[in-house]
Amino acid sequence: MNPDAATAPIDVQTTALELAAELVEKTDAGVDQLERLLTAEVGQTESEILYEENKLELHRYSPETVEHETPIFIVYALVNRPYILDLQPDRSVIQRLLEAGFEVYLVNWGEPSRLDRALELEDYICRYIDNCVDVVCEDADVDDVHLLGYCMGGSMSIMYAVLFQERVRTLSLMATPVAFEGKCGILERWASHYDADLAVETLGNIPAELLAFEFSMMDPIDQYIGKYVRLYDNLEDDDFVENFSRMEQWIWDGVDVAGETFRQFINELYKDNALARNEFTMAGERIDLGEIEVPVLQIVGEYDHIVPAESSKPFNEKVGSEDTTLIEFSAGHIGISVSSKAHAKLWPEVTDWYAERDAGQSTSGEHAADGSNPERQGSDESTADGQDTEPPQLLTELRGIGATYAGRLAAAGIGTPRELAEYDPQELAEITGSSPSQTREWIEQVAPTQ
Repeated sequence: MNPDAATAPIDVQTTALELAAELVEKTDAGVDQLERLLTAEVGQTESEILYEENKLELHRYSPETVEHETPIFIVYALVNRPYILDLQPDRSVIQRLLEAGFEVYLVNWGEPSRLDRALELEDYICRYIDNCVDVVCEDADVDDVHLLGYCMGGSMSIMYAVLFQERVRTLSLMATPVAFEGKCGILERWASHYDADLAVETLGNIPAELLAFEFSMMDPIDQYIGKYVRLYDNLEDDDFVENFSRMEQWIWDGVDVAGETFRQFINELYKDNALARNEFTMAGERIDLGEIEVPVLQIVGEYDHIVPAESSKPFNEKVGSEDTTLIEFSAGHIGISVSSKAHAKLWPEVTDWYAERDAGQSTSGEHAADGSNPERQGSDESTADGQDTEPPQLLTELRGIGATYAGRLAAAGIGTPRELAEYDPQELAEITGSSPSQTREWIEQVAPTQ
């Protein structure tokens, strides 16, 4: 494949905004609309960079008043920039979360260099995401986070939740590709015929422009003709022109994707359907969706042609959690985050869902009589000398152990926290199918009671 030939068609689209500007200039809309088209601002919510590693930046957004203990940590896709979640103040997911009283943390992946070509999903999940969660937990003084993943970032969040469940309070997914069974739309059909090996061998990292062009070709009539007709019809509408400009900025302001990660995603997730089949492995461990026992929220777009609802919805049936929620909203892939309807109806419902499952609530959203979380009793409350006031009596009182893990432990003759503490992390990992790092966390919660 000739890289120049592969990206040549992009020249037409990358000049689209300039052509739109010429259109405005030639009409009676005037200089004001031309300026509005070319200068609309995005990502205006103030944030602080807490942590940097390689190209990534971890941003913290602080509400005027923190009303909830557990922060929301957002994992965005490796394609495009995350400011689609903060496109403009009245259509900003970040603003809605802040208004509800949550601290918000977001990872901006940045642009991979040629040296990052070999990065795999394991690097992003077991190193970058886990390091960011460590920073978030330390900064917010908490043990776990509300993990929110968008699109590809949702798939990565699922993997993280399986491997590091003790750090995840809840798992919520937006338009997340999970299951590929031959009936999930044009992107799946495209991926099934895409030679990812050849693309990576030829190009190294996959160019953002190439990906943007390929996405635009999923609906070429609208992307190359329809939306410009709508712009012409609405040139006198200031808000429409600004919104058009913001969306065009985001669509064509993409980032390259590390070659090996792209290869994995296409070959193993799309072609082999390994994630949905519980056959995907990472760090020597199988990603078993049935191990996810934290509360799960799925947000899918009814009109999403990029990640159809049929690709996302099976996830709730595959997890081990008894607390699953599905919201199928009447919008598309991007509309669930930027449409005025979503901000009026969808996001208030989402923030209520988080509030009901915040620290101090049970995983079913019900309060204990004293307002405490039964799952955390006996493991978080300590006396001045560091000993538990009420040692855990049940395995499920330990953070990270739900009914599935408890059942596997019981089958091995481990029925109490004290019995669990007699094993080493590797033995427990083999018994439960968990990770040694997670089982070590279980033992550390019991150790003070020995």
